[in-house]
Amino acid sequence: MDLPVLPLGAPRGERADAVRNRLHLLATVREMLAEQGADKLTMDALAERAGLGKGTVFRRFRTRAGIFQALLDDDEKAFQEQVLSGPPPLGPGAAPQDRLIAYGRARVGFLIGHREIARAALDGSQPVPAGAETPLSRTHIRMLLAQIDLGTVDLDVLTVQLTAALDGPLLLYLSASDLTEAPLQVEERIAQGWQDLVQRVCRP
Repeated sequence: MDLPVLPLGAPRGERADAVRNRLHLLATVREMLAEQGADKLTMDALAERAGLGKGTVFRRFRTRAGIFQALLDDDEKAFQEQVLSGPPPLGPGAAPQDRLIAYGRARVGFLIGHREIARAALDGSQPVPAGAETPLSRTHIRMLLAQIDLGTVDLDVLTVQLTAALDGPLLLYLSASDLTEAPLQVEERIAQGWQDLVQRVCRP
């Protein structure tokens, strides 16, 4: 069984001109981030660079944090597509345990790779430097666990525990100074920890 695509990205019924503006703005944001980083990106600078009115940018994103939230949503949609229909083991076609390991490793890389955007997406209401778990994580993990012969276990509780093990430590690491200094090493340590955990949970 494959998962349905979750409702990220363009709203339903979005007008063609609004779609063009959204895609143009997101492409412009990516250019500006590559050139100058997240700290210097402002609503006014984005409007000027994109050649659009300030009102258009404010209506689209509402706040500066909204720019980065939209960017995360766009990248999250691409990540979901890889999980749902990409090549195995992340996508369909591999054994469920291999897919579970691959999902955690890919998710670690996604969250760490987006750490600066995640910080910039904060709107002041979140106590951690990234959003909460995505609906995809819990749903996907639950589906894969159900395909593995685990004996008599509470799959719902186990799913919550594994989701927390994947997302929780990452949210803490996202604000750690050693992540800024050596993100690749931290990413591999967390990814290997996820693989070790899954292998122990799924051990016959």
